[in-house]
Amino acid sequence: MEPTRTAPYLLLWSAPDEKREDRRRYAMRRYLTLDDAPDRLPRAVRLAAVRRGAGPVRGAAVADTVDEAVGALSGSGPYQPPRHRPVALLFPGQGTQHLAMAAGLYGYEPLFTRALDQVFAALGPEGHRLRDEWLSGDPDAPLDDATRAQPLLFGIGYALGRMVLGWGVAPAALLGHSVGELVAATVAGVFTLPDAVRVLRDRVDAAVATGPGGMLAVAAPADELAAYLPTGGRVAVAAVNAPRQTLLAGPDPQLRQVEEKLRADGVTCRRAAARQAFHSPVMDEVAERGRDLVAAVRPGAPAWPLYSGYTGGPLDADHASRPEFWARQLADPVLFWPALDALLATGGHVLVECGPGQGLTAIARQHRSVRSGTSTAVPLLPARPGPPESDRRTALAAAAELWTEGHALEASAPGATCA
Repeated sequence: MEPTRTAPYLLLWSAPDEKREDRRRYAMRRYLTLDDAPDRLPRAVRLAAVRRGAGPVRGAAVADTVDEAVGALSGSGPYQPPRHRPVALLFPGQGTQHLAMAAGLYGYEPLFTRALDQVFAALGPEGHRLRDEWLSGDPDAPLDDATRAQPLLFGIGYALGRMVLGWGVAPAALLGHSVGELVAATVAGVFTLPDAVRVLRDRVDAAVATGPGGMLAVAAPADELAAYLPTGGRVAVAAVNAPRQTLLAGPDPQLRQVEEKLRADGVTCRRAAARQAFHSPVMDEVAERGRDLVAAVRPGAPAWPLYSGYTGGPLDADHASRPEFWARQLADPVLFWPALDALLATGGHVLVECGPGQGLTAIARQHRSVRSGTSTAVPLLPARPGPPESDRRTALAAAAELWTEGHALEASAPGATCA
């Protein structure tokens, strides 16, 4: 699919000092108001891309119309020097999916489109069917089922990660949640894309065969939930997302009993968007079965620092190359908060969420590093489903934030290659 750029547009500019930045904005406003040609805004974006340089005084504007662009160029707040904080990419997992997620970027953002087409191609004939269902917003199977959610979350996360890399941003770290860790590992080069898709397809087939199950989000620390878990049962802590955000998983009948007990005691909980019991003992056989395939594809060392929700910290080359480590992922709990804590203990970061829903952004904003302003969390997609324009504006706003943070976006970044 050949991408075509339409509104909204992103203007990026810079200057050596505040006085010349003011003159730059004045010249851009004047250019926009010289005539009423229908293509004057994209022409201004192209001109800004040619002239923007990489000066320390930076600005950005996301605009649908000339009037909106002129308004953004007219205001100027106090000068804030770029902080140049390193970028960490966060990849969400099962439960964040929704109909038409990220579809507004497909055919609009070239880097995203090409990368996602590579994933669909690697999936073979079912990839083409999945793409058509995704774009139509009418999947043949429920979107929460692993056969739909897992490959789409993988593909969209991978495409968003490749998009940010294509902008010229080299990540200082990558951290994924559940299937998001497989995405992070693929972006980091632990797996080739074809091999990662093979592993993903095998996991999905095996997970579906485990029968009906689910996941339960509970507003309580993990250590307070032990009394609710049946001894010898298959309901277990599936993820530690934040100090008071725990995910349980298990077969439907047992999970329902746990949910009833929690609600009876006044503990807030809700079902997550999953039809399989990921990260619970239900997946033990799946993990055992998947080891040989992972061994066959020979995972390697990551090209960038990779933090793991399964170790709760950095993933060294030795762990990254172990087949049993990757095979156990579907059964072992996700220690997302400890991994995020370990990442942010190294210093301030710009945390860029590469996936739908802004769930990891919301979690990250609870962390003291983000609350204090040492770090910041930036989503690439909107918090809720909306029109295609909301996907585009959120992605462009993220690029604008990376630019004003001090990162030198390449010519392939949005706003630099408008047609």
